[in-house]
Amino acid sequence: DPTLKSLKVTADNLSDYLGARKLLPEQISAEDEVGVVNGLAWTEAGGELLRVEAVSMPGAGHIECAGNLGTVMKESAQIALSCLRSDSQSLSLPDNFSKDKDIHIHFPEGATPKDGPSAGCAIYTALVSEFTGRPVKQDLAMTGEITLHGRVLPIGGLREKAMAAYKAGVHTVLIPEDNRKDLADVDQAVLDGVQFICCKSAGDVLRQALV
Repeated sequence: DPTLKSLKVTADNLSDYLGARKLLPEQISAEDEVGVVNGLAWTEAGGELLRVEAVSMPGAGHIECAGNLGTVMKESAQIALSCLRSDSQSLSLPDNFSKDKDIHIHFPEGATPKDGPSAGCAIYTALVSEFTGRPVKQDLAMTGEITLHGRVLPIGGLREKAMAAYKAGVHTVLIPEDNRKDLADVDQAVLDGVQFICCKSAGDVLRQALV
């Protein structure tokens, strides 16, 4: 229209010009849940929230992983379960707590490939929550790999993961102690809006994550 001199685009009329929103923002759950943990992942497009679910059912001690996982992440699940078995007494679980149970670990959004050594803490926490019945705080997210002895290992992509947590409404992020130095690279707005807690062990993670 030759008579049109200006056009004001706002949040209210943006869809009139671009159409309906195709990608919905990631959001945390409003209520704490058993067996559900907010992990964090690095992708070529930046960080993203990576939800981890664990559920147990009558069975024969088998473990199944789903969600288009790579080899490294499947190994993380096996290590997390072994760590849980070794910690069973300190967690007041029976020695054979998983002998007659099948365990299913799921990373939703299966169309997206997932791999990398940074989901161990989240998987371990989801398993502990499922077998103890203690809910996980849903305004909290975490990143970090664990060893068989429960030590938390450093990760990469903290800046991007921290931004993903911030955008999703997360209030607390658990990171490996060895990544403390990398907080200097995190955007100031994220540092102002999110509490970062450094963890050395799986026990540190549980003390912060479980209700």
